[in-house]
Amino acid sequence: MTFVTDHILTWVTFVPLAGALLIWLAARSDASARFMALGVAVVDLILSLHLVRHFNVTQATDQFVEHVAWLAGGRISYSLGLDGVSLWLVILTTVLGPLVILSTWTAITHRVREAMGFLLFLQAAMIGTFLARDMLLFYIFWEAMLIPMYFLIGIWGGKRRIYASVKFFIYTMVGSVFMLVAILYMSVQAGSMALADFMLLDLGAEQQTWLFIAFALAFAIKVPLFPFHTWLPDAHVEAPTAGSVILAGILLKMGTYGLLRFAIPLFPTATLALGPWLAWLAVIGIIYGALVAMVQKDVKKLVAYSSVSHLGFVVLGLFSLTTTGAVGGVYQMLAHGLTTGALFLLVGVIYERRHTREIADFGGLAHQMPAFATVFMFVTLGSIGLPGLCGFTGEFMILFGSFGSTLLPHAKLLVVLASTGVVLGAIYMLWMYQRVFLGRLSNEANRGLPDLNLREWAVLLPIMILIVVLGVKPAPLVDRMTPSVERLLQPLHAEMARLQADDPQPMPLVTDLARLTEEER
Repeated sequence: MTFVTDHILTWVTFVPLAGALLIWLAARSDASARFMALGVAVVDLILSLHLVRHFNVTQATDQFVEHVAWLAGGRISYSLGLDGVSLWLVILTTVLGPLVILSTWTAITHRVREAMGFLLFLQAAMIGTFLARDMLLFYIFWEAMLIPMYFLIGIWGGKRRIYASVKFFIYTMVGSVFMLVAILYMSVQAGSMALADFMLLDLGAEQQTWLFIAFALAFAIKVPLFPFHTWLPDAHVEAPTAGSVILAGILLKMGTYGLLRFAIPLFPTATLALGPWLAWLAVIGIIYGALVAMVQKDVKKLVAYSSVSHLGFVVLGLFSLTTTGAVGGVYQMLAHGLTTGALFLLVGVIYERRHTREIADFGGLAHQMPAFATVFMFVTLGSIGLPGLCGFTGEFMILFGSFGSTLLPHAKLLVVLASTGVVLGAIYMLWMYQRVFLGRLSNEANRGLPDLNLREWAVLLPIMILIVVLGVKPAPLVDRMTPSVERLLQPLHAEMARLQADDPQPMPLVTDLARLTEEER
């Protein structure tokens, strides 16, 4: 047990990969592949709970650190670490893992062994991305995520699966190439690939600008931030249900995580100069995503565009450059992963029964499937930010933190515009619900559809519980996030201090109004 606890991050990262290899080599039937995959995912979830139990709430720096010299005389290392930001994203990944596999029980019926292996492979790559503290190791995990997702869409996707998988791969790869060039440049300057050494670099404003653009482009495509979002609807619509849940629930968070972990603290000067532009793109994405979602005829495509809108809130929170806004952004990542992941699972349930996702093919479905309609309404309310459910907490912190930001020009205008996205979100989600579930059951093809079965309840009920828990009890998560978020924003504070030294009328360093001294007020 000591060996496990001393290397817990390695175990959490590579147990799914070992499970994938085991399935590919040893599984003799579809049933054995499914049960092996589910068992491995459950073991990984249990291992990850050790991280929560032994996490030091007051410590802002990385915990459970593993560091071993790897290549180039130790300049490239196998380095893993976990802080309050990575912690909950890892937990989100391990929680969704077994639920996603359970959801595929009847949805994936061919090449099951390969599908189960790719799902576990993808889980390992995502966890490794959240934990890597060496930039080459981070890049390896970052690129490794493309491989299983490419095959999940390309083999088990819809009619246009090849087009969608290639588009997804090319978009992400193009952004990643620029980030790789920036990493190589910084490694030459730092003399190693360690993130800690990158943080010590004294880069000029022009250097920071170009490097920030290279990193931000890769992350903006992954979010996806407007106008780099065009790959997302195709990938979501053509992906199998399991792929859509992972894509929305976790994979998109890699972009927002990268902005907070790397782009903002590594390039504070460029962040202060270019961050407001990204905040404006985020607000445009909030409104644009909501408006486009409103006119969709396909339920899955509607939910896909809602992701563009919701993740715009996350980017706005991060580039408010306040602790409250950034913590709200991280919280909204988790909330979005639960609610949107659940929505894609629910769309998958009805697609398995009717083999259509067109809103016009439904109507009055609540009469035939009352339990399904109830769960769908519950998740919808969580998605649109009903107080008491998880969506409200993150959005409120983002808007509250952004409204009081002194580092974000036109902050109040941005918040007012972003708030319209909350209203539009309620409109398109409730209007969709009305057309699908309410009214008269007019389509005879919908008569006789079975309601939720026991397996589907087992998939959806844990997510519903978490949606409530995150809505009414945010403190345990926020308390663990806040010290780490403050540490990531500290380079910005140092940069502001430097600028204030040259400014006869300096701005207050602390951007949360409640923490200002009486004289500063």
